Amino acid sequence: MKDLPIGIQTFRKIIDGGYIYADKTRYIYNLLKGTNCYFLSRPRRFGKSLLLDTIAEALSGDKGLFRGLWIYDSDYDFKKYPVIRLDMTQMETGSADALKESLYDQINEYIEGENFQISTKLLARRFRSLILSLHRKYGERVAVLVDEYDIPVLDHITEIETAEANRTVIKNFFRVLKGLDAHLHFVFFTSVSKFTRTSLFSELNNLQDITMSNDYANICGFTHTDLTELFSGHLKAMNGIGILPPLSEWGADSIREQIYNWYDGYSWDGETRVFNPFSLLNFFKAKRFKAYWFESGSPGFLIKLIRQDPANYRNADGAVMNEAALDAMDIGSLSAVSLMFQTGYLTIGKIEQQINRLARYTLVTPNLEVRAAFSILFDMPY
Repeated sequence: MKDLPIGIQTFRKIIDGGYIYADKTRYIYNLLKGTNCYFLSRPRRFGKSLLLDTIAEALSGDKGLFRGLWIYDSDYDFKKYPVIRLDMTQMETGSADALKESLYDQINEYIEGENFQISTKLLARRFRSLILSLHRKYGERVAVLVDEYDIPVLDHITEIETAEANRTVIKNFFRVLKGLDAHLHFVFFTSVSKFTRTSLFSELNNLQDITMSNDYANICGFTHTDLTELFSGHLKAMNGIGILPPLSEWGADSIREQIYNWYDGYSWDGETRVFNPFSLLNFFKAKRFKAYWFESGSPGFLIKLIRQDPANYRNADGAVMNEAALDAMDIGSLSAVSLMFQTGYLTIGKIEQQINRLARYTLVTPNLEVRAAFSILFDMPY
């Protein structure tokens, strides 16, 4: 029985340590063999950082690390490329100046590590020069991987002035990528949300948004097959600690049913469903049904907004929207429903294609864990 990779977001550590890993390398293969510029949105603690780290390892050329996984036996060549990784969750975001300084520091780590002599002090031009220098040094185009690009805005969404200032920094910093296509092998952005006014999508108009693509609906999260194949030993080992009645008295089928009720239900295509990975792993560790994701993954700004105006959020379950409305979230004019979808409190229950109109999306509460969270926020039974 393999150990649970709780809190581990490093692919190499998971593989070397023999931890449970849900093989996502078929998706990674399709990404690396397809368009070279992607965007993916998923809620917090849903495996985005691990996905990026796995992509980075594939781009590093170490084929042996992937032995036993789907991509190992594919025709992927495991060619080595220089990689720049920017983790926006590690940035200081309290002001535009602090954000600029954090970005400058992350870029400088690469510049100093490669012993490059880059004279310009201008942040965006320094980023551009780093990419050009890496391409020149290694003779291969550069991969740029950006984790949770929207954090500097999202964390200050109730402070409009700070959010707007940070948005401008992000826009000016990443816009340099648009003119560097000849020097870029692969670009991947992850986020919790998508701000129409960040200009990321207008500046980088070659970004392919795979957030609600059928082909990538299960790129993050554990599938039903994963539960059966990866967690079978953990299911058998359940001893009922911390649960009333004890799980040992429930039987395996009953335990499985409750796991589905509590942590399954997330969908980005209206058809397939995945488990919240953070909650599922923590459940098997603690052997107790509990709202793990809500307690650690809920953005503080959303809790604040809901408690300020609960009536605007209380009846979001069952809401129907078209994709344009669902996808958008402008600073200063938040849609309660789209905000709850993008942060994981709602998911896609059904998609209805319409003739000569945008598709209709019915949004639903994904599972008992989120309903339990609603009961806390709204002081209502679930």
